[in-house]
Amino acid sequence: MTTDAIHCLAPAKLNLFLHITGRRPDGYHDLQTLFQLLDYGDELSFSPSTAGLLSLSAHGPTASTMPLDDNLILRAAKLLRAKCADDSLGADILINKRLPAGAGLGGGSSDAAATLVSLNRLWNLGLTNAQLCELGITLGADVPVFVHGHSAWAEGVGEKLTDVSLGERHYLVATPNCSVSTAEIFAEPDLTRNTQAIKMRDFLMGRSRNDCEAVTRRLYPPVAATIDWLAQFASARMTGTGASVFAEFDDSDAAQAALSELPDYCTGFIARGIDEIAR
Repeated sequence: MTTDAIHCLAPAKLNLFLHITGRRPDGYHDLQTLFQLLDYGDELSFSPSTAGLLSLSAHGPTASTMPLDDNLILRAAKLLRAKCADDSLGADILINKRLPAGAGLGGGSSDAAATLVSLNRLWNLGLTNAQLCELGITLGADVPVFVHGHSAWAEGVGEKLTDVSLGERHYLVATPNCSVSTAEIFAEPDLTRNTQAIKMRDFLMGRSRNDCEAVTRRLYPPVAATIDWLAQFASARMTGTGASVFAEFDDSDAAQAALSELPDYCTGFIARGIDEIAR
């Protein structure tokens, strides 16, 4: 076991578009999306612990909404330990929780992926990224892209990944004071489930959307209001199933000018898109 603590960023992601292309017999949905990783997210530290103890402490602006006894971080740690059948492995985990829950930013999934990758190193397990992704998909459809660590075009349920390099991009992300239930959105009868598959060139030509946006706007009026507010400054779109919405700006100054007018019912941040997580 490594004796030094491991510190890492669990970045947020944006779905630059989200198409639902079908529904499987098992109830899962086939998707197409483009994951853009950001240079902003939760910050985690992992230190070795003896006697197989796993402890989690949280602070930060959204820590109060995070259950400390049942969450994706501890589930990922226990799953990894069970994979190696060594109950003596332990860790003290500290998180600066900055990403809100139910926002479509992938905060829980990113935390789980950071846990798998970091504890694999801390415990000297030697598992490959492919093996970690196999574990990650059992925790959530977005976990593999964070384990993979690269912005990516995704298909299937989100596990079929093709690396993309999107270059320098600046985003304003705004989140209204509400939490959206992904299960509720995907259970809606009028959710579009038959969008035709597209190619990257279609996305670049503006032929894409978020299929979950219309339903989420109807069920969660604060999300609709936030999209309409942000659309004053740039083309605005919801990420994932919401509640966060985003817009791309030419530079950080333009994004900052819009952020200065953020409504009282929202929180927000500015971030750069990154192609790859530094590890």
